[in-house]
Amino acid sequence: MKFEYRAANSDSAIMMGALDADSERSAIRSLKRQGLVLISIRSEMPADLGSKRKSRRPGTRDVLIYMHQLCTLLESGIPIKEAVESLAESSGHPFIAREFENLLSALKSGHSFSEALRECKLRLPGYFQPLCEAGELTGKMAQAMRDSVKQWEYDVATAGELRNALTYPTILIVSGTCAILLIFALVVPRFASLLNKGSQQIPFLARFVLGMGTFINQHFPVLISAVAILMGFGTYCARSPNLRQKVYDLLARFPLLRHWIMEVSLGKWSGMLATLLENKVPLLKALELAQRQIGVSSLVWRFTRVCQAVRNGEPLAKSLLETSAVDATGYNLIRVGEHSGNLPDMLHSLSSLYIQSGRNRMKRFLLLLEPVAIIVIGAIVGLVMAGIILAITSVNNIAI
Repeated sequence: MKFEYRAANSDSAIMMGALDADSERSAIRSLKRQGLVLISIRSEMPADLGSKRKSRRPGTRDVLIYMHQLCTLLESGIPIKEAVESLAESSGHPFIAREFENLLSALKSGHSFSEALRECKLRLPGYFQPLCEAGELTGKMAQAMRDSVKQWEYDVATAGELRNALTYPTILIVSGTCAILLIFALVVPRFASLLNKGSQQIPFLARFVLGMGTFINQHFPVLISAVAILMGFGTYCARSPNLRQKVYDLLARFPLLRHWIMEVSLGKWSGMLATLLENKVPLLKALELAQRQIGVSSLVWRFTRVCQAVRNGEPLAKSLLETSAVDATGYNLIRVGEHSGNLPDMLHSLSSLYIQSGRNRMKRFLLLLEPVAIIVIGAIVGLVMAGIILAITSVNNIAI
């Protein structure tokens, strides 16, 4: 981005010029480093475009890049305050830079980093703040931040993997549905006049296809409006946490999806619990935070009972067994981890088992979904074309 400026040098002479910078703040810092006193500065970018960029909320990837940089600085031995100040002065996303400036102000005011992070407006997962608090207590802030970023990267990668896997089946189903609607709306009505001439001489399949085509053609605007309303309702449901939870619980009841969703939830839970325990987060607090990774209400209820049992003094493995929260493999690994003192390692192993099993189930489901979608759409198109052909061949049977 290019900025035009007017500034005074050390001899009080007025200078005018232009320089390239990622943001106005970076341009001002560059002029100060040159020993110039800024008088005015303006961007050559159109005002509306600049305001849109400043107002745009950062995406997950933008925030992840900043957090990666923060981890790298901390791992290099740079104090947390200097690392935050460096990122606040960086020439990246303006919104994130402002939030790091707020973090820096909170640190200068005497707040800890975990306290400052609690008031941060960046959309960070809930486990960042307790992990940072544990890192402050143990003196391993760099490791705590790196574990947080790794867990977040895993969550983002898992969601992206699922979206990518569902892309082709979704396109297939949507395009097939649109093709069927176009056939009903444009092709079938051309033969609808046959119904008026002799509906009794036309086979049932032909009458059904022609009647359906006539209905769709006559009420096409209403049907389009209904589809638009359904899409809007689906978008609303996707943005509403309560409705999204109900849909997720409903999907978890289907035989083909139940075990897959359960294993994905348990994999996230065990992986998160292992990360929290490695960073010295107390077990009860770790259980409460790890429970947030579970998306199925029935599992949430079971793990709530597990937290209550552990709070009453029962071992974690026994609590999990009594509530049937995990299977026999999970119980054995957690029991061995508790007895050997290597519970985080065993939880990581359990997470890997659940994640791999969930991925295998997802692949099998998608392998089944694609051919089923092709068969169903092909069968519908075939029935429509068969109905049209039957209507054409029945013309000779119609009394004129």
